[in-house]
Amino acid sequence: MLADTKLLLENWDQGADVQANLDRAREENLFGKGSRSRIEDILLVLRQRYLKDPEVLKALLALVKSGMPAESLDPVLYFQAAKFDRLLHDLVTEVLVEWSTRSDREVRPWEVQNWVEEQVAAGRTEHPWSQAVQRRVVQGLLSALRDFGILEGSVKKQLAYFYLPLDAFAFIALQLHGEGRSGKALVHDPDWRLFLVPEGTVERFFLEAHQEGLLQYYAAGPVVRIDFPAQNLEEYAHVLTQRRY
Repeated sequence: MLADTKLLLENWDQGADVQANLDRAREENLFGKGSRSRIEDILLVLRQRYLKDPEVLKALLALVKSGMPAESLDPVLYFQAAKFDRLLHDLVTEVLVEWSTRSDREVRPWEVQNWVEEQVAAGRTEHPWSQAVQRRVVQGLLSALRDFGILEGSVKKQLAYFYLPLDAFAFIALQLHGEGRSGKALVHDPDWRLFLVPEGTVERFFLEAHQEGLLQYYAAGPVVRIDFPAQNLEEYAHVLTQRRY
């Protein structure tokens, strides 16, 4: 639903509240879907992924309406989706990161199916899922990861060599910082695994962002200090887009 997400944000009326915007998207059939139930499904997921946190929503609107290119915007949207969908999050951070060391980098659907079955058997879902539901969940996970650029290939899927642009990295770093991560903990935050970032690479991202003036990064032995040129995500979104686009 990446295209639907961007369409909703591009047409968002900032003078109206969330419910009014969703009502308008539904009434005008913004997504061009033939089924009303499909529209409701889309709106439900988009609300959960992107619209629950007012600060995040304002920042996303600033990024979209300022013309942030897809190569930078898509990783930001992927990060929000993974925060909402714990199954998607854990599949990448606990499983795909390990599989990225394979020589063929192939992601075999039956292996993902086995992992989902283990999550269901361990009681990590709200309720038990039938085999049919599990197969649909696996298909949805693989499709989402392909759309977000983590996977590539239509039939035979492989882990892509994912590129995380520096401005997207800096935005996500501030979001994590606002959630309570700071200093060394921010550098080593496990959520960076969502981008299949090798161990030790995150610090290099911070150094590059420092050199580009996107943030200030200081390290002296075990002490790490990271400062941002904005107090909140919306302000930082404007900083990033005014510099680049």
